[in-house]
Amino acid sequence: MTQELEQFAAKKYALSLHTTTRELGLAIGNFAGETRSHIWDLGYDLSSYVHQYLIEFIKPQTWRDIAFVAVARGPGGFTGTRIGVVIARTLGQQLNIPVFAISTLAAVAWAEKGKNQETSVVVAVEMPGQRGRVFGAIYQLFVDEESMRVLLPDGVFTPEAWQETLANWHGEYSLIKATSGLAGTVGSILALAYLDWQEGKRPDWFEALPYYGQHPVEV
Repeated sequence: MTQELEQFAAKKYALSLHTTTRELGLAIGNFAGETRSHIWDLGYDLSSYVHQYLIEFIKPQTWRDIAFVAVARGPGGFTGTRIGVVIARTLGQQLNIPVFAISTLAAVAWAEKGKNQETSVVVAVEMPGQRGRVFGAIYQLFVDEESMRVLLPDGVFTPEAWQETLANWHGEYSLIKATSGLAGTVGSILALAYLDWQEGKRPDWFEALPYYGQHPVEV
């Protein structure tokens, strides 16, 4: 039986942030045809200017217009990931709205959706980690249904273990190597959060935790 999806309230918007690298990605949309996003390469100045860019970016909308916040939870750089999650948690707490913490790897996979003509495709995403490790996850995209299923959750592997995982995978898949431009998937962060919102999920701000590759860390 198909689940009836909830509709987004009129005149409400959702905001997403992507700060897991030295780029800042922001997106805002009402899921009714109005969506905009922007990427800034701030380098080491990300922590100094992120609030300024955020305040300017949401205009002409106001904080009262925001129905939920979504943030890239990692994997990614420690400092940048922490900044984004802290900002999202603060907004969620102050505005009393849900906060969706979305996997960086899931956003990369979702960005591939429009590039495939098949109705269902399996995508493996890998990203370089610290100390020679590799972040990896595998997803199944359902293009017609606008949905995605996690087949292998985010994990950290040795290169050998990741290659063995792929070699033993049952069925065909596309391999995506996420090495740059991750903030460009901030629109995917927004879209994936909206899928969860439509299913009735309303996570509290304190549930949004960063993923650094070993375990969630309290912020």
